[in-house]
Amino acid sequence: MALRQLLAFGGSTWLGGVRHARRHANSIFATAGPGRTTDPSIGRVQTARAVVGALTTFGLISVYGVDGGWSEVFEDGLTKLFVAPLVLLLVGPLVIAGFIWYVPPQHRPVLRSRLRYPLKAIGWYLGIPLGTIAGYAIVTLLLKATQGIFAAQAVISLFVLVVALPFTIWAAAFLFFSSGAAARYAFNTADVHAALPAVLTAVLVWVLNIVQLGDGLPNGPLAVQIAAFLGGPLSVTAVSVWELHVLRTRHNVRVRG
Repeated sequence: MALRQLLAFGGSTWLGGVRHARRHANSIFATAGPGRTTDPSIGRVQTARAVVGALTTFGLISVYGVDGGWSEVFEDGLTKLFVAPLVLLLVGPLVIAGFIWYVPPQHRPVLRSRLRYPLKAIGWYLGIPLGTIAGYAIVTLLLKATQGIFAAQAVISLFVLVVALPFTIWAAAFLFFSSGAAARYAFNTADVHAALPAVLTAVLVWVLNIVQLGDGLPNGPLAVQIAAFLGGPLSVTAVSVWELHVLRTRHNVRVRG
């Protein structure tokens, strides 16, 4: 009975940690900052495009199949979840630098001052996994340094069990939830300029599509392969262009002017 209660307590504690990680990830990546321009219709259209894209992909795979089966589809989707933020971290600085250079000179200092918002998000996204790895490296070094000292090794092992392991689970959950949010909200670049996420999204989807080309085109006739390859980035780009139009006409958000 005691063991069952202990396991139940541990399970509830870890589940609570996962929930806390999700709330914390949302508070960093999915919470609008001061002065951000939002429009509910943009979110609805983005969601509708994502649903249509997912259904189209499902239909194509159902008809023409996929190498590796559905497990390959799941692994590919999971890989994209973590690859998208990393590509954004590589491509984003170039796009942001070009964006700030493109705006009128009098607006550039303001935009540069707002870079602290995406930098904070990036710091969290990279800092948690890197800090976890560094922590385990230190623990490993301490275990080697105290080899043969039973009391010291017992204390370190207890620390790993009570503190390090729960934190690792929390960090893994945080990375999982923040990866999707970081890509969706482009590391809070809307707090720099409302039009910046649309520009970043359009660039990101084409870069990811080119990277994915290394795995080959999907199964099916040539026309279907081309449509599947171009359909995603073209539809995302169309939504991004429409988003810029909505921001300009409804909220007077302009890149130049």
